[in-house]
Amino acid sequence: MKNRRFLPLSGTLLALCLAVAVSSCSSVRTPMGREAVDKTAECVWAYAQSHPEGFTLDVLTMKEPAEGIAVSYAATQDSHSRSSLQKVVAHARAHEGFVGGWFDRRSQQYYFDSTRLFSEDSLTAALLTGVDNNQLSVFKLSSSEEINLHSLTAIRRRGRLLVGTTGDYRPLTFLDPDTREYWGFGIELARMIGKCMGVEVEFVPTSWPTLSADVLRESPTFDLALGGITITEARQSTMLMSEGYLANGKTILCRTQDAGHYRSLSDIDRPEVTVVVNPGGLNEVFAREHLRQARIVVHPRNEEIPSLIAEGRGDVMITEITEAPYYVRVDERLAAPLLSSPFTRGEIGVLMRPGQDDLLAIVNDILRQLKADGSLRRLCEKYGLMASQLATKD
Repeated sequence: MKNRRFLPLSGTLLALCLAVAVSSCSSVRTPMGREAVDKTAECVWAYAQSHPEGFTLDVLTMKEPAEGIAVSYAATQDSHSRSSLQKVVAHARAHEGFVGGWFDRRSQQYYFDSTRLFSEDSLTAALLTGVDNNQLSVFKLSSSEEINLHSLTAIRRRGRLLVGTTGDYRPLTFLDPDTREYWGFGIELARMIGKCMGVEVEFVPTSWPTLSADVLRESPTFDLALGGITITEARQSTMLMSEGYLANGKTILCRTQDAGHYRSLSDIDRPEVTVVVNPGGLNEVFAREHLRQARIVVHPRNEEIPSLIAEGRGDVMITEITEAPYYVRVDERLAAPLLSSPFTRGEIGVLMRPGQDDLLAIVNDILRQLKADGSLRRLCEKYGLMASQLATKD
């Protein structure tokens, strides 16, 4: 089927439509009489002929807003052709006052919707409204960005956000062996994200060696993963990572009486020093890249390593500045002498598989909200983390 060619409206015709529409519309968004609705619909139809690529139109002013997030209502879904515009315009005037439209060249038909416009700082509300109105996507006007709602729709229909977590990284994520309950900064953060999305949260076990494979598996067992996951270029090249919510960096735990012995990596990288790391994560990677002389021991359970150091079954644990303060606080046998000068600097974020751009968008928006309203700062205080460890990048 050949594409139609569209000619712009003449200035006189468009001006006439604008005048009719403005004169027919009251100054508030209320239902209109049939004649006024028909006149406004005629103007929208005329506008559509010169904008086949798509538009969002304020039917009160007959102008397109330059910014905002356009979300269509389910009540007017699948409205097409000139005959549908009365219904769409009437609904728009009774609600938000915006009509969206576009021309589908395959079917050779125009499609129209009554549209709600959210401010761009209300992304979470816009995305969830789109899902609840059975939309496939929402549209950010300022950047012409279309955000597909596939992942969010699946999560909302399920009623649960599935969160992968290792459960071995106190105080961010820990599975209590006695109660079989998860606790920690990241666990509470996951529940906050779920609450903002209007769903329950279910935690799914994963491990550092299998984390990437679990995220990328063809039949995924969870929607996102969090709890001490550092943002790296390698992860970003194959998966999606949120903005950072905690600053992080490599440091060490050692016995309190040995704290004065370790002031640099060279003090650690000696044949007589036994360094213990958990398998498969960035701690092991760091140790193998930077320690050539020290003896490196891989212990399968990360949460057991601090006790091994305290008991003298190892000298140094490679860990991070989010984890070390917890063990220093709960075990006086342990020290973190390099806490204020970590070997690396980075941020911790939320990990997702490719294609979940809608989930990434809503997680980033929720993280910004939780930073702004002080929720993350209060979590830092609760779990003994310094407020200065909050990631500040917008």
